[in-house]
Amino acid sequence: MAEARGVDLTYEDGARAVELAREAIRSYVLHGQREHPGSMREAFYNRTGAIVRLESTFGRGGLRGCAGEWDGTGQLGHTIVDAAIGAACADSCGSEVGPAELQNLTVSVCIVRGRTLTDDPEADLELGRHGLVIRHGGEATWMYPTLPVEHGWTAQEYLERTCRKAGLPPDAWTDDDVEVELFEGIVFREREPEGSIEIF
Repeated sequence: MAEARGVDLTYEDGARAVELAREAIRSYVLHGQREHPGSMREAFYNRTGAIVRLESTFGRGGLRGCAGEWDGTGQLGHTIVDAAIGAACADSCGSEVGPAELQNLTVSVCIVRGRTLTDDPEADLELGRHGLVIRHGGEATWMYPTLPVEHGWTAQEYLERTCRKAGLPPDAWTDDDVEVELFEGIVFREREPEGSIEIF
């Protein structure tokens, strides 16, 4: 059952979303300030969720931060800024992004296009297209849409890993008291730090 429908972005919108996220991270890391989206593209006034993910290209690389709202109801431009700051904060991956790291970060932005509450997640889940939310006991835990493709996970492995992240047994997604929600996301990401943008 579809619960919400997001917004469709053009390639130019997506490139600007990544640029805005990078500007917000730079402003926060260098000056401790929240970047204002300024004169936003028309699409950025729509109300939908967004998630910003940061990956380091330094050394062996890896996840540097990830934050946002799959169920956001704020204006997209402001949601991107807040998600970018959240991804750069210590709360995201244990330590705050420092100024020296900025040149070694790739930025990706997932724009939520729709949400679905599912009774058959293994059948409904499309790897690479859907992010995953596990709800139990009033708490919700989510995973980024591109992770299963990047790591070669099956749908079952994706579900199990999200359950473990939520502190639940791997097969908890089959329990009647656990809700599984899919969010459809379109991901715009840098191929290299401050480089060209690809759509995933």
